[in-house]
Amino acid sequence: MSDASLNIAPEKRRYQAMIGTGGIGAGSLFLMSGNHTLGREESRGGKYLDARDYCKLHIIAHYVKIFCGPDFPVFAIGKIGDDDVGSRILKEMAGGGLDVSYVRKSAGDKTLFGFCFLYPDGSGGNLTTEESACTKVDAELIESATPVFSKYVGNFISLSAPEVPLEARKKLLSLSRKYKGFSVASFTSGEMQQAEKNGMLALVDLLAINIHEAAALTGLEPDKKQPLEIVEKVINKIKNINPSAFLSITAGKQGSWSWDGNKLNHAPVVPVEVKSSAGAGDAHIAAIIAGLSSGLSLQQSQVLGSLAGAFSVTSQHTIHPEMSRKNLRALVLKSTNQIEPLLLSVLSN
Repeated sequence: MSDASLNIAPEKRRYQAMIGTGGIGAGSLFLMSGNHTLGREESRGGKYLDARDYCKLHIIAHYVKIFCGPDFPVFAIGKIGDDDVGSRILKEMAGGGLDVSYVRKSAGDKTLFGFCFLYPDGSGGNLTTEESACTKVDAELIESATPVFSKYVGNFISLSAPEVPLEARKKLLSLSRKYKGFSVASFTSGEMQQAEKNGMLALVDLLAINIHEAAALTGLEPDKKQPLEIVEKVINKIKNINPSAFLSITAGKQGSWSWDGNKLNHAPVVPVEVKSSAGAGDAHIAAIIAGLSSGLSLQQSQVLGSLAGAFSVTSQHTIHPEMSRKNLRALVLKSTNQIEPLLLSVLSN
């Protein structure tokens, strides 16, 4: 066990590996002047930040590897472009201990690139290229990883993340169900309705989304409804689609909610000084995956996710270079939020 990983003995883990697909790429972070929302035809100044930006699969997989330790295999399935950016990212992923055996170079395509815009208060959004190597991830590539699913049958957790086509992600969910894994999935707001129509939500064991994505699934407008009303409507909807599914829904400063099929729990936000909110949701999901893999309950894992998300925003990089068990424990000790002894022990030295 490394100094960064959770204080959980390997033999006590619920799962022994993670298999995931999603976006692999890079980007730039741009800090705008003024906190008011950018208008449709508005011009505004700002500056590029000296920050490292990465895409969803890389961020989540990296943090899962940190929290679960060097002896917990994390398999990435995806595509990069045949370019310098892709080669650099692939080298970084491998250097971080991720298994990149199923990351392929897509000839003639560019590596996925994102443009993250930030407001001075730390909030912001992200724009990503629609045509990239990630769009070439297909069911066939996911199928090629069947030997890994088979090796860890009944003993793995899977991740289906945005920035690759829904067809490929549905194949991963199907393989996860076939080989008795526990599947975690997230979708963008624009994908939520399609994910319901094509049957993907019925294959998900844990749906991890934010309040805007939850609103898109329910048809509610997030700016006109209280988050709890949206959360409750999503629960009722998921009960009809997939009664055994868990839920994790984040709502920024209003904290997050988890639903384990029986009980709804709220985890308050951990107050910190925000440098950038980019990557916070991915850190939250990663910590939940690590918590569940380590044998924690969903409620405990949700609190761990809140800590990881809070620590994430203290860095301008989308992968916080100092994310660790030690630093999350320090965050707990500074916070006024209550945390149960078991979770505190998981973060102990």
